[in-house]
Amino acid sequence: MNILEEVRGARTIGIAGHENPDGDAIGASMGLALYLEGQLPDVRIDVFAGDVKDSIRRYMPGIEQIRFDYQTDVERYDVFFDLDTASDRLAGAKPYFDRAARKINIDHHESNPGDGDVNYIRPEASSTCELIYDLIDPAKITEPVARALYIGIITDTGVFKYSNTSRHTMEAAGDLISHHLTPEPGVLINEIFYGKTYLQNQILGRALLESMLFRNGTCIVSVVDHRTMEFYQVGPKDMDGIASQLMLTEGVQCAIFMYEVKPMTYKVSLRSDGSINVADIARFYGGGGHERAAGCTCNALYHDIINNISDSIDIQMKRKAGKQ
Repeated sequence: MNILEEVRGARTIGIAGHENPDGDAIGASMGLALYLEGQLPDVRIDVFAGDVKDSIRRYMPGIEQIRFDYQTDVERYDVFFDLDTASDRLAGAKPYFDRAARKINIDHHESNPGDGDVNYIRPEASSTCELIYDLIDPAKITEPVARALYIGIITDTGVFKYSNTSRHTMEAAGDLISHHLTPEPGVLINEIFYGKTYLQNQILGRALLESMLFRNGTCIVSVVDHRTMEFYQVGPKDMDGIASQLMLTEGVQCAIFMYEVKPMTYKVSLRSDGSINVADIARFYGGGGHERAAGCTCNALYHDIINNISDSIDIQMKRKAGKQ
């Protein structure tokens, strides 16, 4: 795919990532937007997104351009980019994608069915930011573009420690670093990936304290209800990283973290060491993701959700044992 060819003749371009955007969704959106603005100065480019955690806001270039209210006076975009997700998770941007004259979907999630006129879906990539890097002219990458894409890569690879990190990922990151990122890469990593506010550390501690092991210590689960979130004055963006921290528990093959978004509705994050494919489980419940990291939203009592997911884990483990 040649991105500039795909948008040739367009006068209006819209860009959006998934709801509750992470560093990859925002980084890909802003990286693409800033690149296109540099190459197509006469084209209107709008970026839409939901709430973003403060550390990403602080360092993401062009963040002030994002339409967090999803409002626009454009009736129909000539081209609309759906990044890092299928269109059903575009939240307030979905109507703009649906009405666009040309729809382009770029993603690295294996669960994405591809619902654009043009679909560039590569599950082997570490991140959508890596895909954007591959699709733009490296000679025309500016520091803001490089910083946006680098932020997305470090967040989606766990600072290059997840299994989706490839040689190409490292080469892409190295090239982005060569653009003299401001602040330097170490600061970006500490502030965006590792840095937490006092309240975020408190809710992390509460989630770890109330976690439970099951399946003979091979799985761990933790649930945070809405009342607890209100007590600690935290929201969805403050839940980032808890599932991955649970996964670091010795002997654990699968981690489940849930938080309540409204009565009997829970956002579920799943992590795996590769023993099971959590994307398959998430897809069964209407979500998606990767083999080792996935998520979904479930409407039920939390203990029923845990029991159902536990059954799904058992089924996968039995199937795997049967194949060995």
